Amino acid sequence: MEPHLTDTDLHHLRRCVVLATEALDAGDEPFGCVLALADGTAVAEDRNRVAGGDHTRHPEFELARWAAEHLTPEQRATATVYTSGEHCPMCAAAHAWVGLGRIVYVTSTEQLVTWLAELQVPPAPVRPLPIRDVAPGIDVAGPVPELVDQVHDLHRRLHARR
Repeated sequence: MEPHLTDTDLHHLRRCVVLATEALDAGDEPFGCVLALADGTAVAEDRNRVAGGDHTRHPEFELARWAAEHLTPEQRATATVYTSGEHCPMCAAAHAWVGLGRIVYVTSTEQLVTWLAELQVPPAPVRPLPIRDVAPGIDVAGPVPELVDQVHDLHRRLHARR
């Protein structure tokens, strides 16, 4: 079932794809993320930065840290995290631990796992789990079919040059 998304949701998801593209263009893995308050105002954004060797530098993890430092518990609970790809287990746990609200993602973990297998990419050292398996209390929406092909293309481009 396709998630019901607002124009604001789609705006932020498109920005996530732009950030993922910027990450890829900088030699990194293509993931981008936006943190928005309850009124839809974007207050922070980031892209993947794992190319330097620190594989914890996911944008979702960075924004969870940022939120813990800069937002009240009430603001965090009503915020939305938008991302080009569903949170990994590390990021889902960070999201839950700092008390962030809704997550909206373009592509699912299941889609990414399928793509990486097709591209013959070795499995990651952490089991790929859906957000709900790690943090079952979080409101999650995704994937978003109208943007999936763009993100899929970014992953094909990444692994074509490896």
